[in-house]
Amino acid sequence: MLLFICLINILLKREYFNIMQLSAIRERAERELVPIVENLGYEVVEISFLKKGADYVLTVFIYKTGGISLKDCELVNSALDQPLEALDLTNGAPYNFNVSSPGLDRPIKSMKDYDRNIGTNVVSSFIENVDKKKKLTGKLLSHDAITCEIEVKGKIYKLQKNNIKLMMPYIDLKGINWEVIDNNGK
Repeated sequence: MLLFICLINILLKREYFNIMQLSAIRERAERELVPIVENLGYEVVEISFLKKGADYVLTVFIYKTGGISLKDCELVNSALDQPLEALDLTNGAPYNFNVSSPGLDRPIKSMKDYDRNIGTNVVSSFIENVDKKKKLTGKLLSHDAITCEIEVKGKIYKLQKNNIKLMMPYIDLKGINWEVIDNNGK
């Protein structure tokens, strides 16, 4: 009887996967799906398989120079639909599938993220202060496996990547026209 009650609780909670299984599913999806996406001319920035609310969600984040459109996401989604069916990553357990751009405010994590953002303004926050500052905003100049350099008001900072809590592109909203348009387009 106790086994039956535990089984009912598991089914009601929809707890299909533990953390190790989530990671294994993501890694298998990455191995199988990245070549398909790259053959379409896109870069896979990240693949995630996470529990969000009551549902599991597989998301493939894609990138191309010039940005990602809705048509790009639809194309990749269509190209991955049949392979995902054949792979049966979750052994029949339900999940949602999304294809998305990384977004303007995606944190800079991988070497490719750093490469893409050379010459752009970034915001960096730190685990331990740098020059008595918790955060710096400046142009990303260069990087290697351990460090990166940013220029802030003419001064160059060599940052240890393991001291960077978060680095992301700086989004300047000052120049945007925030004019409100009514339903008549006025």
